Amino acid sequence: MTIFPNAKINIGLRVISGRSDGFHNIESLFYPVGAMDALEFVPVPGGQEKDSLEITGLNPGCDSSDNTVMRALEIIREHYSIPPLRIHLHKTIPSGSGLGGGSSDAAFMLRYLNSYFSLGAETDSLSEMALQIGSDCAFFVRNVPAMVSGRGEKLEDTEISLKGKYILLVHPGIFISTAEAYSMIRPSAEGRSISEIIQEPFTSWRHSLKNDFQEAITARHPLIGELIEDIYNDGALYCSMSGSGSAVYGIFENSPDTSEYERYWTWSGPL
Repeated sequence: MTIFPNAKINIGLRVISGRSDGFHNIESLFYPVGAMDALEFVPVPGGQEKDSLEITGLNPGCDSSDNTVMRALEIIREHYSIPPLRIHLHKTIPSGSGLGGGSSDAAFMLRYLNSYFSLGAETDSLSEMALQIGSDCAFFVRNVPAMVSGRGEKLEDTEISLKGKYILLVHPGIFISTAEAYSMIRPSAEGRSISEIIQEPFTSWRHSLKNDFQEAITARHPLIGELIEDIYNDGALYCSMSGSGSAVYGIFENSPDTSEYERYWTWSGPL
């Protein structure tokens, strides 16, 4: 069985406060986009007792044994009997980019193990398992646009739709760990909520909708700021860094020209 875990972008991101569990309370609009990994698993033929994971494509930034796909398998086995699997993960979403590739891989693994083996796990149960893997994982269980709060476990439906618009994703090849990004900012509950700002006309977002990581990250990595400026100059209606970086995205009325960014990883398509 082959499945295609997709990426997401953060439309606005506020880091509101630290938490006693070591995580942070955030507010963001998570929006799924069409850049995808490919994930395949098949039950291991009789006589073999161990799982195996082959990873191709981009470097996932970790050993196979530490991959989120294997973590998902480990967690679901705490509740259900799953036979040994032969797994192949082809990575096309860059790691350390803020696009949620690893979280998506894990959540899709949970969803499709549930489907393939007819486990009958409810969405809420899968979301709880996903949250043990990473703060972004629960979003990908439902995989629809949502206002996200808490550490990522609180998901609220949103009427915001970017259907008819186009997106350009650019990853400059800079790896930024989540821990590094959080060490560079100071959480604050001051300012307007993202859920309020996104109700304003789309054209006003450039001046009011912010990612709290962006200023600090672009100061340390000026190339990211230069890409944002270039994408705006190419006609983007809104442009931002996604998550804690380092990928940036631009939202356009029409399909964007990607030729200027060929030396980087890019993806573009309809929203």
